[in-house]
Amino acid sequence: MQWLAATPWSHWAIWLISAAAVGGVVARPWGLPEAWWAVAGGVALTVSSLISSADAAAAVLQGSDVYLFLAGMMLLSELARRERLFDWLAAVAVAHSGGSPRRLFTLVYAVGILVTVLLSNDATAVVLTPAVYAATRHAGTRPLPYLLICAFIANAASFVLPISNPANLVVFGAHTPALASWLGEFSAASVVSIALTFLALRWSQRFALTGHLAPTGATPQLTCGGKLAAAGIAATAALLLTASALEWPLGFPTLLAGLGTTLAIWITGRASPWPVVKGVSWSILPLVGGLFVLARGIENTGLLEPLTQALAAFAGASPRAASLTAGAAVGLASNVANNLPLGLMAGSIARGAHLSTHLTGALLIGVDLGPNLSVTGSLATLLWLVALRREGEDISALRFLMLGACVMPPALFAALAVFSWLAPG
Repeated sequence: MQWLAATPWSHWAIWLISAAAVGGVVARPWGLPEAWWAVAGGVALTVSSLISSADAAAAVLQGSDVYLFLAGMMLLSELARRERLFDWLAAVAVAHSGGSPRRLFTLVYAVGILVTVLLSNDATAVVLTPAVYAATRHAGTRPLPYLLICAFIANAASFVLPISNPANLVVFGAHTPALASWLGEFSAASVVSIALTFLALRWSQRFALTGHLAPTGATPQLTCGGKLAAAGIAATAALLLTASALEWPLGFPTLLAGLGTTLAIWITGRASPWPVVKGVSWSILPLVGGLFVLARGIENTGLLEPLTQALAAFAGASPRAASLTAGAAVGLASNVANNLPLGLMAGSIARGAHLSTHLTGALLIGVDLGPNLSVTGSLATLLWLVALRREGEDISALRFLMLGACVMPPALFAALAVFSWLAPG
């Protein structure tokens, strides 16, 4: 209570503006786009001198690699959409489902795991969501139960590999474990996370997965452009794995793959690339930039210092209990402030408290998996929400929260328990 009483008014103002901005992103009052609210929050912090313009600019530049990564992924997604790759994949998925909604659900979940692991959780939100929508449209069934997979598996499978979530590299920074060490640390927890998320999500949608699928429309042919788009996505996965192994930033290789695929389709099809460029949801980039400014503002309130000291003391007394508690706390907090700023803060805390790799890993699991509770939780979920609305679908924050309350807690606490149990010492 003394700490609250001693908190300067400027810190309260930063927290209130940040909360209002994140709330605006989700609720979109007056129909204004998501990016408007994130940018408005960042501008409000700067104009009111709650953070300096230099600090705000530095925060925006801090996200350079994320912008490049998202730009490349959005180009690939728009190319795949226009070349009807998604329609073709949808027809293939429905054909392999044998007319069973439950089998299609499992198939989509398996594909979501692969996309998240090899291309990142943001790619699942941006690339897989329209493909799943096309699949359900072709199958003549309700899309939302299957689209929910894209949101939840994007976070549940996002710590299988370092590249599975850009937040992984933010949390560990220059101390990201080698691939073999990473697999040894996170494989068991990842299996638990993926399995329990599937069981909870599948159970929650059991009444929607009844009847028999009745495909509508003829199966589309995969064109030359569609094959090039597929090759571009496969090349991106290979580039990301290589970049991760060499400890390179992921943004430029992804953008290079997107631009290269665009150029290849343009040359072979002799069609202007401008419709593809215009079709990309570029507003996502200022949305992310605004979140980075909000994160810097929260960091400047000094909230991290007492948290760092407390966690360092807790870790010294009981490492396993600290792993469970810290991971769960970060996971829940991600749904209040979004895991993008929380990932930055968790990384700062880990380095400031000189935490062990294992305890830092527990924080990472909280950052990656905790956001499955709400639509505000992760950047991937916000990207999924944008993609969802682009397809004419939507889900209220309350409905998602009710579903997340069933899906996230068992997966998070079980994954942390397994991870802590395997902790050395």
